[in-house]
Amino acid sequence: MPEVTLTTLQKRKQDGEKFAVVTSYDATFAHAANQAGVEVILVGDSLGMVLQGNDSTLPVSVADMAYHTRCVKRGNRDALIMADLPFMAYATVEQALQSSATLMQAGAHMVKLEGGAWLCESVRQLTERGVPVCAHLGLTPQTVNVLGGYKVQGRAEAQARQLRADATALEQAGAACLLLECVPSELAAEITQSVKIPVIGIGAGNATDAQVLVMHDLLGLSISGRTPKFVKNFLAGQNSIQDAITAFVQAVKDGSFPGPEHSFSA
Repeated sequence: MPEVTLTTLQKRKQDGEKFAVVTSYDATFAHAANQAGVEVILVGDSLGMVLQGNDSTLPVSVADMAYHTRCVKRGNRDALIMADLPFMAYATVEQALQSSATLMQAGAHMVKLEGGAWLCESVRQLTERGVPVCAHLGLTPQTVNVLGGYKVQGRAEAQARQLRADATALEQAGAACLLLECVPSELAAEITQSVKIPVIGIGAGNATDAQVLVMHDLLGLSISGRTPKFVKNFLAGQNSIQDAITAFVQAVKDGSFPGPEHSFSA
């Protein structure tokens, strides 16, 4: 696969060709993602839960993210690497710039941050300084204590209206991608059509331009014993981990994943 850049992702959207995103936190799984044809590797702060054993992403530090980004960078060949800015690492514009510089120097090609229009100035300044940004809307795990748990967002009309407005504002501020998590499929489809930048979904139906899953989830691994509705075990029926990742990529590209059983309605 040729090296994936932002231009690649934009062309995928324009051509109506879906692309696949998976999390990875080390060199071996980054290599496996490359072999499967994954376009974007997300070094997610989900490592706080699946690697560190925490009950949320909040304890993850910028140093943690930089370490795992460096590991992924060493194993990656073609994919675009997106790295999460962790909790309270971008509370101010100055923090966002400093934290992003650390992750970009560790090997990231793009950073992801959670939040709505209040982030527009940070997005604008990061973009002006050469840092592509993916804005994460909907269920934002770093604000789980404010949201009152891991709940679907955008079912109420006021919430849906705010998500639409945030998506538009962040695109205008310069965001290169959007990620929608746990929002009704109809709303995700509407937002995907309304913006010109690629939209990545998780628990947001199959009308988005791309799908992302946590690597451990798509392999059927969980220490909590709970499986979110939007997760499918792609290792079931396969002969290897490599086959499972490849099956995920194929299912995203042919539109068979996510199905209605993995999605939410209004």
